[in-house]
Amino acid sequence: MKLTEGAIAALSNGNGGNDPVLQLVNIRKIEGGNGPARFRVMMSDGQHTLSSFMLSTQLNYLAEESKLAPNCICILKKHVTNILKDGRRVVIILEVDVIKSAQDVQGRIGDPTPYSDGQNKVQQSAPVPASRPPLQPQNGNEAVNRGFNRDVGKKAPPLAMPSTPGGGSKVVPIASLNPYQSKWTIRARVTNKSSIRTWSNSRGDGKLFSMELVDESGEIRVTGFNQEVDKFFSLIEVGKVYYVTKGSLKIANKQYTSVKNDYEMTLNGETSIIPCEDSCDVPMVQCDFVSIGDLENRDKDAIVDVIGVCKTVDEVTRLTTKSNREVSKRTLGLMDMSGKVVSVTLWGEEAEKFDGSGQPIIAIKAAKLSDFGGRSLSASFSSTLMINPDIPEAYKLRGWYDKEGHAMDGMSLTELKGGSGGGNTNWKALADVKNEHLGHGDKADYFTCIATIVYLRKENCLYQACPSQDCNKKVVDQQNGMFRCEKCDKEFPNFKYRLILSANIADYGDNQWVTCFQESAEAILGQNAAYLGQLKDSNEVAFDEVFQQANFNTFVFRNRVKLETYNDESRIKATVLDVKPVDHKDYSKRLIMSIRKMAAQ
Repeated sequence: MKLTEGAIAALSNGNGGNDPVLQLVNIRKIEGGNGPARFRVMMSDGQHTLSSFMLSTQLNYLAEESKLAPNCICILKKHVTNILKDGRRVVIILEVDVIKSAQDVQGRIGDPTPYSDGQNKVQQSAPVPASRPPLQPQNGNEAVNRGFNRDVGKKAPPLAMPSTPGGGSKVVPIASLNPYQSKWTIRARVTNKSSIRTWSNSRGDGKLFSMELVDESGEIRVTGFNQEVDKFFSLIEVGKVYYVTKGSLKIANKQYTSVKNDYEMTLNGETSIIPCEDSCDVPMVQCDFVSIGDLENRDKDAIVDVIGVCKTVDEVTRLTTKSNREVSKRTLGLMDMSGKVVSVTLWGEEAEKFDGSGQPIIAIKAAKLSDFGGRSLSASFSSTLMINPDIPEAYKLRGWYDKEGHAMDGMSLTELKGGSGGGNTNWKALADVKNEHLGHGDKADYFTCIATIVYLRKENCLYQACPSQDCNKKVVDQQNGMFRCEKCDKEFPNFKYRLILSANIADYGDNQWVTCFQESAEAILGQNAAYLGQLKDSNEVAFDEVFQQANFNTFVFRNRVKLETYNDESRIKATVLDVKPVDHKDYSKRLIMSIRKMAAQ
């Protein structure tokens, strides 16, 4: 194996050949205190050795798994040279390929000597290593990502790294940033920007905003506080490229960010942010897409990137938070080539402006996975939403959906509220629930069925509940005209009626006892709880008639099933989550599609 002679001298002086082939002589772990460990590496080109190589933290696994070991032969694919305060150069390894393992190499190649010439020749701005791969241009086609474009990953001719405005620090990749550098500038695109958030506590008031930056080497989260908010917030636009100089770097708090970087940046009084006009070669955003079908195997609260066809779109609804703040919410149903459908919730302005007409391809970076109602996703303020992004995954998905995907029902991972007979649900016959042992796993199962009410148990179906808006706990009659709620720790002169209805439902093959709470019980009985409470107290015959009229009506039931244990006895508990009238047109379409599938088998 022939090494690239002269590469060590070139790298030491801030230059580098195209993909130099080097031999790893030694590798040493340097503990990083509270941060990740760093690995210092000595390399040889057969003539000289140099010990000023550092492995970037994202490549630590190569050392930890012993893929990088003494005597192995490597190709240095991507690197950057940093100048320390004392003038020494350090070569940060950003990408390296092991082409011959240490076991396959017969010791050290050649008789190299430590390189020393030229190490103290410090230049103000080091040239860009020629081994740096070409950057990826934006192709100019519009794909909405909070209002900006997205590159498709086509290769461009090699480009020289642009000079820094003002001729100060040299431009370095985001992946090479660490807290031990003093002078650096990055050139990066803003892919996400939060609104200004404020706080007030015993230590005072304050405000902050955050943004995410990306270049061809990686991404990083940036936060600005107080004076930096006033200085930079109005300057920053999502999708634009900026030169950023002199921010403070610290270990990233993964609790608040999904950005793939061990460090995060804080803007300070010395920070400079200058718009970059020549920005076409800076990529837009980096995604690591997870199949929707694989979401069932991911942990709750995981942060994931997904892409799918927008199969359904709900209308915008408004919610009031515990702090009495009103927020907008919209739910989408996304399906990909796995044939699975997941519910995605959009919030705020994103929910209000979203247009799902034409069943577009939706890509979401940094969505949060929830186990509420099975599996669902939430696109928070730190997520990035892209409609019809100009990327290969989107074109492949569009071709599949137009050719065959549009005819699929899709199996939902989420409890979807809506559609009375449509396709985004896990349709089952009642016999299937028992035969397939639904609800016997660690988590509850969800299914949809068409069934008929055969019996309603009216005894104890009503209870007197706390009249507070957000409390449904049973109240205790104080026998003095007042009703006490233990949860609210208050007494009220009134109460509200709530329903818990036990029903037996049946289809062509089996029956099932289910529990129906307020909304679903009212839908079955055709009357609200307050009216039924009055009837029970004043006209028991009319009360009984309501239940008689509700028998033998057929509905679409959306159910949750889970094996629960009472007094050492295990049994399946089925709860009705939603009740809808049967849309016979949609139901017939689904039956015809099922017949065709069975005929094709």
